[in-house]
Amino acid sequence: MADDLFQSPATPQSYDASTIEVLEGLEPVRRRPGMYIGGTDERALHHLAAEVLDNAMDEAVAGHATRIEVTLSAGNRLTIVDNGRGIPVDPHPKFPGKSALEVILTTLHSGGKFDGKAYATSGGLHGVGISVVNALSTETVIEVARDRELFRQRFAQGHAATTLEKVGAAPNRRGTSVSFVPDTAIFGELAFKPARLHRLARSKAYLYAGVEIRWKCDPSIITDDTPAEAVFQFPGGLADHLKEQVGARECATSQFFSGRQEFANDQGSVEWAVAWPLWSDGSYSYYCNTIPTPDGGTHEAGLRAALVKGMRGFAELTGQKKGKDLAPEDVMQGAELMLSVFIRDPQFQSQTKDRLTSPDAARLVEGAVRDHFDHFLSDNMERGKALLGYVLDRMDERLRRKQEREVKRKTAVNKRSLRLPGKLTDCAADAPDGTELFIVEGDSAGGSAKQARDRKTQAILPIRGKILNVASANSAKILANQEIADLIQALGCGTRDKCDASALRYERVVIMTDADVDGAHIATLLMTFFFQEMPDLVRRGHLYLAQPPLYRLVAGAKSLYARDDAHRAELERTEFRGKKVEVSRFKGLGEMNPMQLRETTMDPGKRSMIRITLPAEYEERAAVKDLVSRLMGTNPAHRFAFIQENAAHVEEDAIDA
Repeated sequence: MADDLFQSPATPQSYDASTIEVLEGLEPVRRRPGMYIGGTDERALHHLAAEVLDNAMDEAVAGHATRIEVTLSAGNRLTIVDNGRGIPVDPHPKFPGKSALEVILTTLHSGGKFDGKAYATSGGLHGVGISVVNALSTETVIEVARDRELFRQRFAQGHAATTLEKVGAAPNRRGTSVSFVPDTAIFGELAFKPARLHRLARSKAYLYAGVEIRWKCDPSIITDDTPAEAVFQFPGGLADHLKEQVGARECATSQFFSGRQEFANDQGSVEWAVAWPLWSDGSYSYYCNTIPTPDGGTHEAGLRAALVKGMRGFAELTGQKKGKDLAPEDVMQGAELMLSVFIRDPQFQSQTKDRLTSPDAARLVEGAVRDHFDHFLSDNMERGKALLGYVLDRMDERLRRKQEREVKRKTAVNKRSLRLPGKLTDCAADAPDGTELFIVEGDSAGGSAKQARDRKTQAILPIRGKILNVASANSAKILANQEIADLIQALGCGTRDKCDASALRYERVVIMTDADVDGAHIATLLMTFFFQEMPDLVRRGHLYLAQPPLYRLVAGAKSLYARDDAHRAELERTEFRGKKVEVSRFKGLGEMNPMQLRETTMDPGKRSMIRITLPAEYEERAAVKDLVSRLMGTNPAHRFAFIQENAAHVEEDAIDA
């Protein structure tokens, strides 16, 4: 009997050596693309383009290429050509029978950027980029012009489809051409966006003044005002880019703070451009070895330290004693800045390189920028005093808001007469960290949500039906609306240019509406309100969209929830195949009992939510503003035009579904 305790029962799902898979070649990339490019969505698709373009830029930065061509053709084919040295095509010593080209395209962690001999500074580090592109493409065609001869090889889904062949003589050509078509088995029907690739090519040209980038796109696939052909070359680098971005807007100083500095001991270089527009939401663009790092990192920390310490030093120089209290947000918030560093062997947070983590970058950037900033301020005292006055005004406003916030919180905690909307059911937590405000539609849904919530961290604010469309209303009408007034009061962070997300009473603001057309309309009106009236709250990632289910599916003892019709069909096909399923449709959140609402929509451990954010790039943010104005503004002709432009896409999606 005792021996039986140590014997596992026989099951069909046995776990032994035969269940252990060993993925070879590029199969891991196809099985788990998210690990290498962050997913399979539109952003991940365009990451493939960035990987190939970054290789061409590495050739330019290393001084071997002067021209790059980016061509988008029909059939979702992207071709990137440079006039650099060309990928080596001679036999690889460790892989008999294979050229270096084939090894690079079919083997992870192969490349010429590990020891720093072929490239002093480069965006590629792990020998992963081009092989990942190859793995996730239906077809990849590589042409290499070296030593006055042209070579070609074709690949399919990561495997060599042909051997390397010598095509012929190429006396007037050099460099590499990479042409690929992303695999629909990975990305579905997603296609490259001409406007997004056009911006990518343009931004790369700003990052290295010595390169000319030529853009070309098949006119038949352009649906907006993106040009079919363009040539980018910017001798002024980032300063040219920022000048174009700021345009005619008035700034605290008419002259931008910009410059470029080589680091000591051949450790790389840094280039920067900073402006302080009087009216701006702020815009931050960070790059390392031409790679965008939207989440900043250590190079950003170095620039921030240089600017803050420089402003404090100048305040002391001019006798402004309160300058010692300047904080980074006083100097950085509202600024529009661009920073590009070139360093050896950079370290990033992940393969998508969203954040730089190289420890030395902060020290190198601060040391290089600080001296230039001190001269920028002191060489023209009037200019320095103007900027200091602007920054000190922001500091005064920050401290005032902080004091107001502390008073509000203290009053709320002590149960004193803090004026809050009557329908708000607040949470018990003393500080905003970890707290959530759920904006729900109607008293019925509000009642269920109040019972389902975690009283310590979750607050509930019911609203009555569809709120005012702020995009088509004037300020007086907006302020007179009771639902909006209650919402502004509950959040406590102000609106428009007075909006300060640091004063927000909750860490997350969650829009929770019914999973139907009316609910989507209400959510759209609320998102429009936050985009227009509380942009700082959206930009800092405090706004979320809850994802309540539309259906409950039951078969025997098994019960699952479906977000929409497509999800329901998927569950019936995969989870309930061959079973009789009882389907109930929720007409609204108020129909869900508190336990169901908590389990599906409010429990942080089980729910799924969508974070609503603003694009990081200025041009994209401007495009969002234009789109909101077209869809939600007072001119119905703009909405009608948008529907006409996009109706075909909706019809195609419906057919696919």
